Amino acid sequence: MTDFATLIEADKGQAARTIQILDVNIFEDWLRNQPDSVRNFVNAYKFVANPESYLILPVVTGQGKADKSEQGDFTVVAGVIDHKKLDPWALAKLGGKLPEGKYRLAGASAKNALFSWLIPQHEFDTYKELPDRQGPSVLLVKGEIAQVDDAVRQAEATALVRDMVNTPAADMGPDKIEEIVEQLAEKHGADLKVTRGDTLEKHFPMIHGVGKAAMREHAPRLIELKWGNANHPKIAVVGKGVTFDSGGLSMKSPAGMLIMKKDMGGAAHAIALAKMIMETKLPVQLHLLVPAVENSVDGHALRPGDVLHSRKGLTVEIGNTDAEGRLVLGDALTLASEEEPEMIFDFATLTGAARVALGPDLPALFCNNDDMAAGLVASGEEEDDPLWRMPLWARYEYRLNSAIADTNNVATGAFAGCITAALFLQKFVPGEISWAHFDTYAWRPASKAGRPKGGEALGLRASWNYLKARYTN
Repeated sequence: MTDFATLIEADKGQAARTIQILDVNIFEDWLRNQPDSVRNFVNAYKFVANPESYLILPVVTGQGKADKSEQGDFTVVAGVIDHKKLDPWALAKLGGKLPEGKYRLAGASAKNALFSWLIPQHEFDTYKELPDRQGPSVLLVKGEIAQVDDAVRQAEATALVRDMVNTPAADMGPDKIEEIVEQLAEKHGADLKVTRGDTLEKHFPMIHGVGKAAMREHAPRLIELKWGNANHPKIAVVGKGVTFDSGGLSMKSPAGMLIMKKDMGGAAHAIALAKMIMETKLPVQLHLLVPAVENSVDGHALRPGDVLHSRKGLTVEIGNTDAEGRLVLGDALTLASEEEPEMIFDFATLTGAARVALGPDLPALFCNNDDMAAGLVASGEEEDDPLWRMPLWARYEYRLNSAIADTNNVATGAFAGCITAALFLQKFVPGEISWAHFDTYAWRPASKAGRPKGGEALGLRASWNYLKARYTN
């Protein structure tokens, strides 16, 4: 894991190169005041201070020649949306891209943008040595120093999600997820309980039903971590941990399975959020629940048309074995609700329908509490980690009806798939408990500045900053 804490230092006047922050509104005035050599260099590279652009300018002597000193002195000009208030991703093009060394900003404060300096300097290199790796780019800060610890914490949590999701299923099975949670429990003095294998059948029959086909090699389990002071409010965080989703007997196509190692992305989000809660000693009682299974195929595999019992007592007809995530979440949400928490968050890579509706960058948020939903959306806007609230439209509940069981696990027809999935989950959460369900993609199909293709944390920083504001003010 990248040592993010070394990438930002307090500015005590130490030698550093300057990053001049510009936007298109002040660019012409800035350029007009530069010497001819700088203007010619900027114009030659057609730099106009567009957001996410930067240019390295050589330091010149009075003769107009580049300084050939061993330090290779230079300055940087960088374009942003608004130089007066940097957005949370404003520095993403710079962190990790600039040559090794120390830098300080001119013309702007790094407040609220420290995370975007840090996270680009993390790369997933478990399986190959990445070329052209250089030393760190270190940012010097003054008034922003109070934000550094939280920015580092968010970068570490984001990197954890990315690394867990990027790791192939052969190396990120239910046992590995258990190991990661166990290490967190040991570090923070939390209690850990794991229910594995056939012992699930009596108390968590839906988790057992989904995971039993992989029992021999990748036994299913429910991983529980409890932490915090008994006098503090209870919160539960639940994460879908399907470590690989073949679709079961309702098997996906080869193309559909290609990135299904990411189907434990909800678990990665939940674990990363729990990590931040414990690291900051947020005044809550935390209950982390991760149902970890592989949705596989053998002679014991769940069949379409089967009926599963659930921990809640509802019977569920299986209309599609590829709608397995909501099944394992149902048992976990029931257990979480039994503890009567103040709120429940669940994270899941649940439906393709959410991606069709909102695309890969925008998680669908379902919430039964308007104030909580508004707070989460506002936190997402502030952190540039956006969420979009979708309706728990009760008039679609009939589409989950079953002729032989209390409910089906899928709706009839193709419409409103993410809504009916959320309505299924809602059956396992009492209405008096505030509940937020994040239908997140946990994947980035194309790279952006600071956001490489692959595993991604979407909704993590929004939910963390909501909890932090709620429980520390």
